[in-house]
Amino acid sequence: MPRYCFTSQVEPSRLAEYRRRHAEVWPEMLRALRDAGWRQYTLHLRDDGLLVGVVEADDLDAAQAAMEQTEVNARWQAEMAALFADPAGTPPDRGFTRLPTIFDLDAQLTALTDPSGRQEPRHDHP
Repeated sequence: MPRYCFTSQVEPSRLAEYRRRHAEVWPEMLRALRDAGWRQYTLHLRDDGLLVGVVEADDLDAAQAAMEQTEVNARWQAEMAALFADPAGTPPDRGFTRLPTIFDLDAQLTALTDPSGRQEPRHDHP
Protein backbone atom coordinates (compact mmCIF):
# COMPACT_ATOMS: atom_id res chain seq x y z
CA MET A 1 0.00 0.00 0.00
CA PRO A 2 1.59 3.29 -1.02
CA ARG A 3 2.12 5.76 1.82
CA TYR A 4 2.36 9.49 1.17
CA CYS A 5 3.80 12.26 3.31
CA PHE A 6 3.09 15.93 2.82
CA THR A 7 3.63 19.27 4.50
CA SER A 8 1.69 22.48 4.66
CA GLN A 9 1.73 25.59 6.85
CA VAL A 10 -1.00 26.51 9.30
CA GLU A 11 -1.18 30.18 10.23
CA PRO A 12 0.61 30.27 13.64
CA SER A 13 -2.02 32.55 15.16
CA ARG A 14 -4.73 29.98 14.28
CA LEU A 15 -3.16 26.82 15.75
CA ALA A 16 -5.64 26.45 18.61
CA GLU A 17 -8.58 26.63 16.22
CA TYR A 18 -6.94 24.19 13.79
CA ARG A 19 -6.39 21.70 16.61
CA ARG A 20 -9.94 22.17 17.90
CA ARG A 21 -11.50 21.56 14.50
CA HIS A 22 -9.46 18.42 13.95
CA ALA A 23 -10.41 17.07 17.37
CA GLU A 24 -14.02 16.95 16.13
CA VAL A 25 -14.00 16.42 12.36
CA TRP A 26 -17.50 16.20 10.92
CA PRO A 27 -18.69 12.57 10.70
CA GLU A 28 -19.65 13.03 7.02
CA MET A 29 -16.12 14.29 6.28
CA LEU A 30 -14.59 11.25 7.99
CA ARG A 31 -16.81 8.93 5.96
CA ALA A 32 -16.03 10.77 2.71
CA LEU A 33 -12.29 10.41 3.30
CA ARG A 34 -12.68 6.71 4.01
CA ASP A 35 -14.92 6.17 0.98
CA ALA A 36 -12.47 8.06 -1.27
CA GLY A 37 -9.66 5.67 -0.30
CA TRP A 38 -7.79 7.56 2.43
CA ARG A 39 -6.42 5.12 5.03
CA GLN A 40 -4.17 5.45 8.06
CA TYR A 41 -4.42 9.23 7.67
CA THR A 42 -2.69 11.23 10.40
CA LEU A 43 -1.79 14.90 10.81
CA HIS A 44 1.05 16.18 12.97
CA LEU A 45 1.33 19.86 13.89
CA ARG A 46 4.41 21.67 15.16
CA ASP A 47 4.04 24.77 17.34
CA ASP A 48 5.27 27.04 14.53
CA GLY A 49 2.45 25.83 12.26
CA LEU A 50 4.34 23.21 10.24
CA LEU A 51 1.77 20.57 9.37
CA VAL A 52 2.92 17.08 8.37
CA GLY A 53 0.43 14.56 7.04
CA VAL A 54 0.83 10.87 6.36
CA VAL A 55 -1.75 8.87 4.45
CA GLU A 56 -2.02 5.52 2.74
CA ALA A 57 -3.95 5.31 -0.53
CA ASP A 58 -3.85 3.18 -3.63
CA ASP A 59 -3.45 6.42 -5.59
CA LEU A 60 -3.40 9.74 -3.72
CA ASP A 61 -4.24 11.76 -6.83
CA ALA A 62 -7.36 9.63 -7.36
CA ALA A 63 -8.25 9.87 -3.66
CA GLN A 64 -7.94 13.67 -3.78
CA ALA A 65 -10.00 13.82 -6.97
CA ALA A 66 -12.72 11.70 -5.35
CA MET A 67 -12.82 14.09 -2.39
CA GLU A 68 -13.10 17.08 -4.71
CA GLN A 69 -16.36 15.61 -6.01
CA THR A 70 -17.98 15.68 -2.56
CA GLU A 71 -20.06 18.52 -1.19
CA VAL A 72 -18.72 18.00 2.33
CA ASN A 73 -15.13 18.51 1.16
CA ALA A 74 -16.06 21.81 -0.50
CA ARG A 75 -17.58 23.02 2.80
CA TRP A 76 -14.63 21.74 4.87
CA GLN A 77 -12.00 23.32 2.61
CA ALA A 78 -13.85 26.65 2.59
CA GLU A 79 -13.90 26.71 6.39
CA MET A 80 -10.29 25.58 6.76
CA ALA A 81 -8.78 27.93 4.15
CA ALA A 82 -8.49 30.87 6.56
CA LEU A 83 -6.41 28.76 8.94
CA PHE A 84 -3.58 28.26 6.46
CA ALA A 85 -0.69 30.61 5.70
CA ASP A 86 -1.04 30.59 1.90
CA PRO A 87 -0.88 33.98 0.20
CA ALA A 88 -1.69 32.43 -3.20
CA GLY A 89 -5.08 31.24 -1.96
CA THR A 90 -4.53 27.60 -2.90
CA PRO A 91 -7.17 25.38 -1.30
CA PRO A 92 -5.72 23.55 1.73
CA ASP A 93 -6.24 20.13 0.20
CA ARG A 94 -4.21 21.15 -2.88
CA GLY A 95 -1.58 23.24 -1.09
CA PHE A 96 0.37 20.22 0.15
CA THR A 97 4.02 19.73 -0.64
CA ARG A 98 4.59 16.01 -1.07
CA LEU A 99 7.80 14.60 0.34
CA PRO A 100 9.51 11.62 -1.30
CA THR A 101 10.23 8.56 0.81
CA ILE A 102 13.96 8.13 1.29
CA PHE A 103 13.93 5.36 3.91
CA ASP A 104 11.49 2.54 4.65
CA LEU A 105 12.55 0.21 7.47
CA ASP A 106 10.09 -2.55 6.55
CA ALA A 107 11.10 -2.52 2.89
CA GLN A 108 14.78 -2.73 3.74
CA LEU A 109 14.22 -5.51 6.27
CA THR A 110 12.17 -7.42 3.71
CA ALA A 111 14.98 -7.05 1.19
CA LEU A 112 17.37 -8.65 3.70
CA THR A 113 15.29 -11.82 3.96
CA ASP A 114 15.92 -14.51 1.38
CA PRO A 115 13.04 -16.70 0.07
CA SER A 116 13.64 -19.36 2.78
CA GLY A 117 12.99 -16.73 5.45
CA ARG A 118 16.57 -16.58 6.69
CA GLN A 119 18.16 -13.21 7.27
CA GLU A 120 20.85 -12.34 4.78
CA PRO A 121 24.15 -11.24 6.31
CA ARG A 122 24.51 -7.50 6.35
CA HIS A 123 27.76 -5.67 6.68
CA ASP A 124 27.68 -2.54 8.76
CA HIS A 125 29.34 0.48 7.26
CA PRO A 126 30.89 3.25 9.31
